[in-house]
Amino acid sequence: MKHAPSQATRLVDLAESVSLWSCASSGEAFASFWADNHLEHWPIGSRAFQHYLARLYFEAEQTAPSPETLRGALQVLEGRAQFEGKRFETGLRVGGALDDGLLYLDLADGAWNVVEINAYGWKLISSHDCSGIIRFRRSSGMRPLPLPERCGSIEELRDLLNIDNEADFSLIVGWLIGALRPAGPYPLLALHGEQGSGKSGTARLLRNLIDPCSAPIRSEPRDERDLMIAARNRWIIALDNLSHVRDWLSDALCRLASDGGFGTRSLYSDAEEMIFESTRPMILTGISELAERSDLLDRTIVITLPRLADNRRRTEADLATAIEESSGRILGALLNAVAEALRNEQDIKLPMLPRMADFARWVAAAEPRLPWLPGSFLSALAGNRAAANETALDASAVGLEIRRLLAERESWRGTATELFQELERRNGDTSRRPRGWPRSAKALSGDLRRLAPNLRLVGLGVEFEQTRGEGSRKLISLRREASSASDACDAYDARPPLGVGGVAGVARSPLPEEEMEGMDVF
Repeated sequence: MKHAPSQATRLVDLAESVSLWSCASSGEAFASFWADNHLEHWPIGSRAFQHYLARLYFEAEQTAPSPETLRGALQVLEGRAQFEGKRFETGLRVGGALDDGLLYLDLADGAWNVVEINAYGWKLISSHDCSGIIRFRRSSGMRPLPLPERCGSIEELRDLLNIDNEADFSLIVGWLIGALRPAGPYPLLALHGEQGSGKSGTARLLRNLIDPCSAPIRSEPRDERDLMIAARNRWIIALDNLSHVRDWLSDALCRLASDGGFGTRSLYSDAEEMIFESTRPMILTGISELAERSDLLDRTIVITLPRLADNRRRTEADLATAIEESSGRILGALLNAVAEALRNEQDIKLPMLPRMADFARWVAAAEPRLPWLPGSFLSALAGNRAAANETALDASAVGLEIRRLLAERESWRGTATELFQELERRNGDTSRRPRGWPRSAKALSGDLRRLAPNLRLVGLGVEFEQTRGEGSRKLISLRREASSASDACDAYDARPPLGVGGVAGVARSPLPEEEMEGMDVF
């Protein structure tokens, strides 16, 4: 006797029209289906897909599926997606293939519109049109971007920011253009200033220009797991009103800016590991200097907002109206700059490669579409890095003592233990050690390795060596030498000669007609 199919089997059969696939990098199972004349992509375990399945079942059976029916059907569909479905790259807000010169920005609107950007401009397409290259996933709380407008100007952003110099404006715009690049590393943007200088509003504005969401700025995460969850669901991470960046958070932010590796248990009740491996643009705000450790400062653009004059204050309603009216034009101008970067990145030559070299090269390649002379951004970045380097040294008790030591002598050489004893003797009363003072020679050696790049920039050489032969020792050599910080600034201040199209050594080629169709052509 043939038994009737179970409810779960019936639900699986009803989902035959759904395309099942998995993420090429993470292996996560996804489902794609048509709704209201557009294609949507959702994780199989998401609420959105569960609601879609429930609707399918109700329309066919005129009754709601039980929770057990849904769970059983989801398990089958997830297995099919992972073992039978194709594999595609997924994206969150920003994605694409740099090698192919194609980038995509998900507008996260109800029609699932996507902006396609190539070296010749940008155009609006549907999610279906790019599904063979990248499939965007949505997370709860994502808000739609406005439709970008052609012929926009990045100058409109200047009137919405509380900044008082061109260097800071170019750095903020550069950070935005970097945040539209689908691959890191990404520098952190640290906004400082006294109370009322507009730090939180600036962070909210910058984040919403690219990745609006229901909670654009957040407080400090409780632990690394919370930070990982936020990074999985948001393209831009904005942490507001921090008073201090603790060591664990500093290390985690460094990984998220450059390396992006996190691992934790999927659930506290099982042993399966959940891996998140990616990079994210980030914003930090606080009254005082937040990034003090040299490795974090080395990845940070620091902007100090001036006191907001009374005659420049605006009501929240007026500011919101101004942002709403101009955000589409500003987004269009940013997309123009990204297209220019795609066109020039492979040909542009930098006088020096700074830290976060990919980011610096990307923004420099976009400069012909930006309202400043070529080379201005690199000059501003070098100046910002030099100031951040001084901050790292001033915030380090070890850095201050090394500078004092080498101010009195040309060089010093010895073991970490001997250096620790020397600095202890010079520092006097052991009961009044400054915050962060190392408690052992091993800790001193670790601090010194972290600070070595910063000390070299101010002309203080630091070398670690291992002597050979019987009785070999690990030695530290300190010496005064020429400073490289001013040399770096001088190198970037030397503006490159303009080539055709405004970038040194870059000549514009004729535009293929097939690439021009539907594009905002320069």
